[in-house]
Amino acid sequence: MNTANRTVLVSGASIAGPAVAFWLQRYGFEVTVVEKSAGLRAGGYPIDVRGTALEVARRMGILPQLREAHVESRRLTFLDADGGQVASVHPQAVVGGVEGQDVEVRRGDLAEILYGVTRNEVEYVFDDSIEAIAEHNNGVEVTFRSGKQRGFDLVVGADGLHSRTREIVFGPEQQYHHYLGYCFAGFTMPNKFGLSQEGVIWNCPGRAAALYAVKGSDDVQGLLVLARPEPPYGVLRDPQAQIELVATAFAADGWEIPAMVAALRDADDLFFDTVSQIHLPRWFSGRAALVGDAAYAPSFLTGQGSSLALAGAYMLAGALATHRDHTAAFTAYESETRGFVELNQAQVGAGDAALFPVTAEALERRNSRLHGLTTLPPETGRPAHTALTLPEPIAVRRRTR
Repeated sequence: MNTANRTVLVSGASIAGPAVAFWLQRYGFEVTVVEKSAGLRAGGYPIDVRGTALEVARRMGILPQLREAHVESRRLTFLDADGGQVASVHPQAVVGGVEGQDVEVRRGDLAEILYGVTRNEVEYVFDDSIEAIAEHNNGVEVTFRSGKQRGFDLVVGADGLHSRTREIVFGPEQQYHHYLGYCFAGFTMPNKFGLSQEGVIWNCPGRAAALYAVKGSDDVQGLLVLARPEPPYGVLRDPQAQIELVATAFAADGWEIPAMVAALRDADDLFFDTVSQIHLPRWFSGRAALVGDAAYAPSFLTGQGSSLALAGAYMLAGALATHRDHTAAFTAYESETRGFVELNQAQVGAGDAALFPVTAEALERRNSRLHGLTTLPPETGRPAHTALTLPEPIAVRRRTR
């Protein structure tokens, strides 16, 4: 087992960051995770852990916790523009998951579980972020937003779709940002709709609204999605402009849209972004590598973001523990994982057609397909979800701080 590059700075404390930190510290590395937020983000919309990622979770010992946090969505109902029911199906029939095996948890719950199994062995620094990276022969000198400077052997960027680490190392995001034609706003609102362990999706051409009620919560997660030919870069750092963009787009719509727009305006957990993928020619440069959405965001249309983050973190840490030279390790990580990532990114077409048709014709075709779906969960998932065969974990040499 190689731990020649013993000190690693990981940027991002959501999913990929704590996951790669877990494996790195298990293999004997000294790991620091820096997170720009003041703490973990609680709650949030449901995310899926499927296929290969379930085996990663099992090897981490967190699968029982994930199953306990499983929200058990039982029904997904699609509505037309007037609020009439189009179809009601099992959620797994749409996303291609496997009932009884896959788990669906709130994003914040997964982040909390990962933090819980790493915080005693990994150094976490909240409310700070990487400002600059200067590489030299024996490592990197990192300057943080706080003004502090520290040296590390390696840097791992696990800081999401709009990764600051990627921007520093590879250049502006627009070079790698593959926009899929939508933007969205997510937020929490009171459950005044009588929903229980289910989701409801309202559609008209180019716009969609969704309400998700998860087990154990008195609230619902609201989601407003709109098609736009160009990404709204100008509002990405302006919450009030984001609200006005979405509110204007849905101003004339009925059903529960007025209540959702009102909740959007009052939300203290508004999350606005584009529906996009990241396509990089390489996932590493020098002593820095990327993992999760920072390297290969698949978009929520695939439902595979968290699963790719968990699998990628396992593969990156294992490669660093196996190869003495960091370049050889990064090369192995990418060559062994890229095919799996690209296969899952390609699943975006199925999500697009199922959830957010842009034209009336596409919406009619989608609805016809929904009528043919069974209300029972499928027995097998999509092959892409299990297309990566995990190597065995490296012989363990744990260390404690």
